[in-house]
Amino acid sequence: MDHETARMFVDSWVKAWNAHDLDALLAHFADSVTFRSPVAAQLLGGDGVMRGKDALRGYWAEGLRRIPDLRFEVVGGYVGVDCLVINYRNQKGGLVNEVLIFDGPLVTEGYGTYLGADDNPAGAR
Repeated sequence: MDHETARMFVDSWVKAWNAHDLDALLAHFADSVTFRSPVAAQLLGGDGVMRGKDALRGYWAEGLRRIPDLRFEVVGGYVGVDCLVINYRNQKGGLVNEVLIFDGPLVTEGYGTYLGADDNPAGAR
């Protein structure tokens, strides 16, 4: 992944999140995506692993329902080989990294990671 492609992806990603536009956001993800997040475990129970785009949509829809003021401010985007790390602050001011693994233009694997020991890092109600 080159830096220009990464910048365009990050811009589109944060715009979709801040608009709460799940269709635009999910357009970046493969149908067979796997995504892991401790917030998913908190919101949905289970192991925090979503398998497939429909499961990811369900997680994010529940997150937006329970965090109606969700908003992200990108701190930086870090480019790797077939991967991208988006470092951002959420509406609580908490630092978060989203690690995204690509196959071509689509994300096939993702990880939500949170800094600190906050029991509710996303601010879910």
